[in-house]
Amino acid sequence: MDKFRSAFNSMIKTERYSRFTLQPAVDGERHVEVRLSDDATDDATDAEGQDGGSPSFRPAPPHQPRRNICYLVLGTLLIFVIGYLVGYISHRKPRVELVNCSKELDTETATGAATGTATAVVKPAPAVQLAWKDITNLLTQKLTSQAFDQTLRDFDLPKRSAGSEEDMKLANLMFDEFKTLEMDPWTDIHYIQLQTPDSERPNRILFGSDDFKPTGYLAYSATGEVQGKLVYGNYGRQEDLDVLQKNSIELKGSVLLLRAGSISFAEQVDNVATKGASAVLIYPDVKDYDYVSDTALYGHVHLGSGDPYTPGFPSFNHTQFPPTRSSGLPKIPAQTITAKMATALLQKIGGPEASGGFLGGLKSVTYRLGGSENITVEVNNVLVNREIHNVFGVIKGFTDPDRYVVLGAQRDAWDRGYAKAAVGTSVLVQLARAVHEMVENDGFRPRRSLVFASWSAGEYGSVGATEWLEGYMSSIDKRVVTYISLDGMVMGHGSFMASASPLLHRLLERTMKAVKSPVGSDTIYNMMGKSNWEANTLRPMSMDDPAYPFLAFSGIPSISFHFISPNSETYAYYGTSLDNKDHLNYQTNHRTSEVTAVAAQFAGQMALRLIHDHVLNLDVGRYTREISKAVVPVYKRVSQLSQSGQLKEVNPTWLGRACSSFQRAASGIIRDIDNTDLNDKEACRLLNDRIMTVEHSLLSPYVSPLETPFRHLLLGRGSHTLASITKTTDMGQLHTQVALATWTLQGCANAMVGNIWDIDDEI
Repeated sequence: MDKFRSAFNSMIKTERYSRFTLQPAVDGERHVEVRLSDDATDDATDAEGQDGGSPSFRPAPPHQPRRNICYLVLGTLLIFVIGYLVGYISHRKPRVELVNCSKELDTETATGAATGTATAVVKPAPAVQLAWKDITNLLTQKLTSQAFDQTLRDFDLPKRSAGSEEDMKLANLMFDEFKTLEMDPWTDIHYIQLQTPDSERPNRILFGSDDFKPTGYLAYSATGEVQGKLVYGNYGRQEDLDVLQKNSIELKGSVLLLRAGSISFAEQVDNVATKGASAVLIYPDVKDYDYVSDTALYGHVHLGSGDPYTPGFPSFNHTQFPPTRSSGLPKIPAQTITAKMATALLQKIGGPEASGGFLGGLKSVTYRLGGSENITVEVNNVLVNREIHNVFGVIKGFTDPDRYVVLGAQRDAWDRGYAKAAVGTSVLVQLARAVHEMVENDGFRPRRSLVFASWSAGEYGSVGATEWLEGYMSSIDKRVVTYISLDGMVMGHGSFMASASPLLHRLLERTMKAVKSPVGSDTIYNMMGKSNWEANTLRPMSMDDPAYPFLAFSGIPSISFHFISPNSETYAYYGTSLDNKDHLNYQTNHRTSEVTAVAAQFAGQMALRLIHDHVLNLDVGRYTREISKAVVPVYKRVSQLSQSGQLKEVNPTWLGRACSSFQRAASGIIRDIDNTDLNDKEACRLLNDRIMTVEHSLLSPYVSPLETPFRHLLLGRGSHTLASITKTTDMGQLHTQVALATWTLQGCANAMVGNIWDIDDEI
């Protein structure tokens, strides 16, 4: 060792590498020179003391024994071996086995080798889901009535109109809440046009000596002053207008007095406008709305959703808007009046007596159809610009974070909006808190993401939600798994109803079986009659449902549900100043917090099931039945018209074959699910993508979203729908409708197949 040390030191002191130089040789060739330098100088001298260039290789000085080099090599190897052994022993890590994501593994402890002492316990993040029962138990434990007692108080505000200062403060509160929960919140801002009464020129109704100035109003009404014969038209449904015409009541140029209810304000106005009416007055009859006679009504009459002055595109500030209007804006004035005002009108209306379903509940009134006395209606509403904020937070998935379920609730209302907005907003916040805790503290690992959305301007026709859909359609149409509306979930207790895409019917049934009723110890499923739960529970999704734009405009499977009082499918205080805590407590028998907790558990279980399972819990088989039911009437009508010679060159089997293609594609998805290893993430993702194409592909690509925004073949509105085809009398138009409906349905079937080489071409 001493000889090695001496040789090494001698070599270090003698020479070291400094640089390479290129020197010309005498014969003209160039040689690479490795120059060595001493510690003291970069210029080396040879053994004879001559200056000049060094040879390409300088041998060791003659006095260095050759054996020193051997000692040097052996010593280097010895140091290397010792260093390796020391490093191996001191830095050895415990062995960690690879984790299988599809199975639960217990945490293993590793003991240190060589020293025999225990090392730190290895605790990897849970790689698997909790058992579903554990997930639902955790959710139930966190969503308690006591938690909602406080949250409902926090969100019970005296005013919350869209775009107001109160609305902005509430938006900031939601943003801060999502930020506290580390949900990466963001805000979606829109600049919209809302219609409000003119403070200087109030709306008026003149009838004989009566001069009424109602405080309630209908947003997006046409403005101006019109006159006409006053006619009582019940609810303004098509069958009601048929009764008037059978009684020889002239509708053209008349002012229709209608009862609120049965259908939306917008549908009422649209129905009478098609008959040529000049204006509409709508009042709450005590038979439908049992409250004080001078209660004002508020609402909107846009037959659509979103900002009607930016139809089909978003109302961003930087967008250059074309001068366009929604085709759903009414062309006649519309105004709400109180029950007291309606009583005064009906006492003087004249005309033949009404009967049957036309009879309301106003006292001191003989219901007559009218048609003899003139009335003047003056609507002076004005458009105002408002900035609205939608607020979002997200709990990201661990496997497919770019696929997400959206839970949404509006936070604005005409007045207090306790049932309309406070309940839904409270549920949104409590669900966010519960799921966040489950992920952070309880080991829950959702496969997909969960997005929480707080909408503004919902009272004007889901304006905030629709503008978001219009603005980001290209980003979200194939990524949103489902939309779950939290609006109006609690309107009473003792009964339950829901409106949903057929894809969600099975999940709805499954959740009803799992969640206990807010009254008694039975489940919601048994409460609604398990032998006939669909008939007792399911309702068609109406156009004023907050979930409707997601389903019929964007092609996203959607659901809304409501706890209601028996024998009542509405909440009488919506759109009035009476939508407050006291009235909702009356409807729920002073159990609002308990019913709200159950509603939150119901929405939460549906959402968690959709982000938890390997394969999406969307039933394509259920859609097969619904499409068949819709196609059969069309097939029969086309066959009859073809046989009678009224319709030529149209084969009813076209649509029938497309329906069969859809059935085969749905069966193929079900078969592939059964034959797929659900632990194969890529295979599951491909299956889920095929399932997610169903709803979106049922949007007709042949109609304009500007003129016909609700493009869904089954659930939309317009001449493209299967329901509309059965009513078409123009044979040329019918020919086109059948062809386009056929290719819409066939296109959906093709999208469901997945691989282009597997597409069914039997049509």
